[in-house]
Amino acid sequence: MELSGYMRSNGQVGVRNHLAVISSTVCANRVVQGIAAQIPGVVPILHQHGCAQLGVDREQTARILAGMGSNPNAGAVLVVGLGCESLGADLIASEIDKTIKPVEYLVIQKEGGVNKSIQKGSRLAAKLLADLSQVSRQTIYFEDLIIGTECGGSDAASGLTANPATGLVADKVVEKGGTVILSETTELIGAEHLLAKRALNLKIKKRILEIVRRMEEKAVAMGVDIRSGNPTPGNMEGGITTLEEKSLGCIRKGGHSPVMEVLDYGEPPKKKGLVIMDTPGHDIESMVGMAAGGCQVIIFTTGRGTPAGCPLVPVIKVSSTSGCFNNMEDSIDINAGLVLEGKETLAGVAERLYAELEQVVCGKLTKSELMGHFEFAINRIGPTM
Repeated sequence: MELSGYMRSNGQVGVRNHLAVISSTVCANRVVQGIAAQIPGVVPILHQHGCAQLGVDREQTARILAGMGSNPNAGAVLVVGLGCESLGADLIASEIDKTIKPVEYLVIQKEGGVNKSIQKGSRLAAKLLADLSQVSRQTIYFEDLIIGTECGGSDAASGLTANPATGLVADKVVEKGGTVILSETTELIGAEHLLAKRALNLKIKKRILEIVRRMEEKAVAMGVDIRSGNPTPGNMEGGITTLEEKSLGCIRKGGHSPVMEVLDYGEPPKKKGLVIMDTPGHDIESMVGMAAGGCQVIIFTTGRGTPAGCPLVPVIKVSSTSGCFNNMEDSIDINAGLVLEGKETLAGVAERLYAELEQVVCGKLTKSELMGHFEFAINRIGPTM
């Protein structure tokens, strides 16, 4: 199948042509919501951050917001700020502007309040959307793509069906010159030695072991056992007994390719092939990290059923069992549970998933998109001050 997408001026390729309206601070969320209500087609990005953050925590929030606006699926961006926050709209917009895409910003206090800001923001959004409507799809290739992988609400079948099927697709994407991100550092614990053996070199091997050790140390510093929250109650109800068991299933999403690099949270890949991003196990925070790093599509496996999506980035849901698929059919795109019933092979599921991926790249809406799932959360490093 010939792939198509949107060529950006900086050489990146989008599979969607969205207008992102981003709040630079929690205090601007109402204006962003007002603009989205008046202008259909806007993708609002709302969050609780942007003020009273210090040091690396503030820097990370700024980097993630700018990364979302820089994602190639955003054809244009409007940033809305309050005016007295520590992460101003002008700061975020100036970083996004480096991607050579249309960017506007407005400040509520300068515009004279919420209603006037919604009115001006709606005018700006309407103009940006009209310009985006003139952009056409062109032929693209897998070398242009970054595919994220995620698992949420895993069960005992996840590591037997949905995750290994995703891994087969990941291998095929890598073979075609694309990039695949394996995320969720908490769910590498107990399986990190297997990934370390696949590291391209000693430096990457050490980095894999380092991010896992650091995640374990964070739990120790809090005085808690990480196993008190992972596996989750839903994981255990689904038959997962230990964190190590969960991790062994989780890493199968990455297939069998060598690990080419390890990325910080929200960092864009510099290498093609399989890469690891240091994200938390929190599904929304993890997906946002990959989206801020430039991934254009996410494959999300689930055993219990997780409806969440991601702003700007289509999320393909794969269930590990037919029971999960039938229970939450409005949220799941591919049923890998047929493998357990002997009705399909892993290779067959992978073939269907790969075909679905191609169609989604070319514009087919995923169920999370159709349902309007644009959940957004940023991982925090430090406390609010």
